[in-house]
Amino acid sequence: MKPMKSLFLGAAAGLVVMSGAQAADLPLKAKAVEYVKVCSLYGAGFYYIPGTDTCIKLGGYVRADMGVNANLMFAGNTAGVAGAQNRLGNDFTWRSRADLNVDTRTATEYGVVRTYFETVFSWTSGGYVSNGAGSTVYDAASPGATGSGAVSGGQLGVYYAFIQFAGFTMGKAVSQFSTPWGNYLGNNIFDGLVGGGGALTGVNQFTYTAEFGNGVSGSIAVQDPIQYYQAGILNLGVAPTATFGTANLGYGSNDYGGTTVPDVVARLRVDQAWGMFQASVAAHNNNPAYYGATQDTGGPADKWGWAGQLALSIRNIPTGSGDTIDIQGVYTNGATRYNIQDLAGAAGVNTIYTGVTGIGYGFAPDAVFGPDGQLQLVSTWGMRGAFNHNWNPYWATSVFGAYASVRYTGAAKSLMCGVGGTVPAILGAGVITCNPDYNIGQVGANLRWTPVKNLTFTTEALYTMLDQKYAGVATLPANNFGKPAGNYTLKDQDTWTVMVRAQRTW
Repeated sequence: MKPMKSLFLGAAAGLVVMSGAQAADLPLKAKAVEYVKVCSLYGAGFYYIPGTDTCIKLGGYVRADMGVNANLMFAGNTAGVAGAQNRLGNDFTWRSRADLNVDTRTATEYGVVRTYFETVFSWTSGGYVSNGAGSTVYDAASPGATGSGAVSGGQLGVYYAFIQFAGFTMGKAVSQFSTPWGNYLGNNIFDGLVGGGGALTGVNQFTYTAEFGNGVSGSIAVQDPIQYYQAGILNLGVAPTATFGTANLGYGSNDYGGTTVPDVVARLRVDQAWGMFQASVAAHNNNPAYYGATQDTGGPADKWGWAGQLALSIRNIPTGSGDTIDIQGVYTNGATRYNIQDLAGAAGVNTIYTGVTGIGYGFAPDAVFGPDGQLQLVSTWGMRGAFNHNWNPYWATSVFGAYASVRYTGAAKSLMCGVGGTVPAILGAGVITCNPDYNIGQVGANLRWTPVKNLTFTTEALYTMLDQKYAGVATLPANNFGKPAGNYTLKDQDTWTVMVRAQRTW
């Protein structure tokens, strides 16, 4: 027993020694977890990315929309099957949308490096186009479609994707020509207000911005005109097919050549407690293709157009806390999209039909040219204005309006309306007055209810009128929108839209 006892005691002593050695290897306490820390350098909502000195902020919204008397979402019944205003168009359109934005910022010895990205996913039910067989099909922006930007079950979009560093902005961002409120100076839902710059979903650009202090800044930029700023160069020597709603009806065929020069934009802004003042200018190169179908037919020389815009926002007005008055005015020559912006109508056309026997035309290209002729730049001017009023922390309302005027040169009118002109050749001998000039007026109002923070319900109504200059009767063939062949009175047109929205922002 004595040897066994000695063996057990020795084994126990060995275990004690081993346990002590292992305990010595263990830390006295667990390492602290690296929690996400608040970053207060750039305002509320920023946090440090763990293990880095980069701050990040996530944001976005979920939105539900419905438009009444709108075949396309918040664009108005002004063209195509919507403008025909018959049974082939929708009386309402629905959309659900989710938005996500990511903002990162890092302090460096050269200043803050910022990246910003915003994407949206939309489901739109409606937005139909006629297939010419007495029924309708989905368009490219609708569920189940396969057109540009369409994905299974909806549509994916990238609004912004840019880098900012040492005063430079590089990537897809709001145009420097546009005002801070963009198309929505009345906190409006309607996308298609005329009277100023757009591209609120971002345009590719390289920009340098200098801060002069006291809220004064200046920017110079080059930006891509292809997506948003080419309204059309119409070749009047190529007669379109005489079908209204699908062709340019005497205004020729779109004949833009390749883009050879980016648009050049400059902006001066003063942003202080009393409000904001901004002056913007843009230069836009119009590069046409050829007189005919092949390069040996030659073509007119390219020609520069330009646009200028002034904008003013007045804050702290006596009507209430947070109330504002926002106004802007613009003039363009050969740069139409800086007035009749990208969401205000299809490129080169802003046409409104009404009823069964009435029709009106209003086309807005950058320029036109005839056989062996030079570019004739189209001039426009316009304005927007809004009064935004807060009744209390829960209720707010806005009243807003917009106006645009389009004018052609005398040489352009001779090509279109003179002897052998393209307009009478297409519309027929019943045209008494032939004048492609026109005006567009828009007026609207909305009411917004915010029962809890960041949850807002909006109701809005908008009226649009086309003041066109044609008179007489157009003799037109049938088209794919259910319009029969026959005589249509040329006259002014109008349309209205009602919109509702629920939006939760986070």
